[in-house]
Order: sequence, then C-alpha cells, then structure tokens
Amino acid sequence: MTRAALRADCANCFGLCCVALTFAKSADFAIDKDAGEPCRNLQEDFRCGIHQKLRPEGFQGCTVYDCFGAGQKISQRAGRSWREQPGQQMFEALPIMRQLHELLWYLADAAERAEARSLHPQLRQASERIEQLTLQPDLTSVDLPGERAKVNELLLQTSKLVRGKQSKAKERRGADLFGAKLRGADLRSANLRGAYLIAADLRGADLRQADLIGADLRDTRLEDADLTGALFLTQSQVNAAKGNSKTKLPPAVTRPPHWTP
Repeated sequence: MTRAALRADCANCFGLCCVALTFAKSADFAIDKDAGEPCRNLQEDFRCGIHQKLRPEGFQGCTVYDCFGAGQKISQRAGRSWREQPGQQMFEALPIMRQLHELLWYLADAAERAEARSLHPQLRQASERIEQLTLQPDLTSVDLPGERAKVNELLLQTSKLVRGKQSKAKERRGADLFGAKLRGADLRSANLRGAYLIAADLRGADLRQADLIGADLRDTRLEDADLTGALFLTQSQVNAAKGNSKTKLPPAVTRPPHWTP
C-alpha cells in the first residue's frame, strides 16, 4: 500500500472522526463531546459546516487530526452510514484501523528508502500482514501492542541504515526539548524519535533524514527548516507545527493551509 492511499479522504467517509471520538473542551476544542455523539458542526452530508474556519472557531484539534485513511476504509466497507444502521462497530473500529494504517504509513516510508534495500522483503511481508489485519470483520481482536513491537523493530533497523552512524549529540531519542532554542541547528540524520519538541524554535534547522517518529511537534517553529527525507514524518505532525512557504517537506506530506506564506 502506497502512502498516497493512506491519506484521509473525507469526501468518502461518514464523518466518523466527528462522531466516534471524544472532544474535551480545551485550547484544541471549543466544546465537550462524548464518544458516539455527533459534533454540532457535522452536517447531514457528513461534511463539516465550519471546515474553512475551524481554527478561528476554536477547533484547532480538528485541523491537526489525521486518520491515515482509516475513516473512508471503514465507511466504504460498511456501505451504509451510522445514521442508517447501528454505528457502534464502526466507531470502535476507527481508532484501531487508524493505528494499523499508521503502521502501514511507516512501513511504506521505510520501503521507499534505497538505503534499507536489504530490509525490503521483510518490510513487504510486514505490510501484507498488517493489511490482512485491516480486513478482519472484528478489529477489536487485533493485538496492537504486539504488531507495533514487530513493526518497530524493522523501523529501528531502517532508521539506522538511512541515518548512518551519528555523534552522541544527535542521539536525542525521547529528549525533552520543550521550547528549545534550536534555530539553524544541524540536526541532519538526528535521532529524534519520541522527542518533545513542543514550541521549540527550529526555524532554519537542518532536519534532513532525521528520524521523527513519535516526535511531538505541537507549535514547533519550522519556518525555513529543511525536512527533506525526514524519516516517518506524518501529516498530523506537520499539521501541528508552524511553518511557511520556505519549509522544505517530504513529498508524502502536504503543506497545511494555516501555515504562513
């Protein structure tokens, strides 16, 4: 499965994320909403009534969320919406399908790396196994922790092959870099897996081939930064960050409309 097939397609979804998920009133959501309760902005055609002004209306979290195509896959398989039949099974399936599709996203990224050619057969096998899991009628029986552990081992090997041997200074896995002043920093091929980069200043930083899997990029300043070839970067991470027209991104992710010119 290509990463293009793992992009959210809201036009072919029954607005599952607007119903299945819980919203807690905060800086990201203007309202409280229980799981299974349709968002007040969801229209009869399953489109968002305030899609063009989500951020001004206090729904920043909606502009960050990405389902990796899980919503449309569940919707198309169901055939009928939760308005026409009990939707509990679809609602329960969404977070599980999303995590499985996230694993497929990472595996597809790894399979595109020429440096990881020796792992390509194993990556294909893992991808095929995960795809088969997404086709199960009851996703609640899937062993997500077990599948994540298997895939993570392949992703770690891929990361080492792509990044090569790095200095200790660039091994920042899980580092607390909240608000860090890293403007113009040389972070090329750095290990930033699971790093807390919330509100960090990475303007003009070199993040080429950096491993960003699980890195928290909420409000991270990425203006003029170079993320060419960044490993395992997701659309959700990009949506959560701040960038501009000069931020260089991998082709698999798109520039968010709320970024500055």
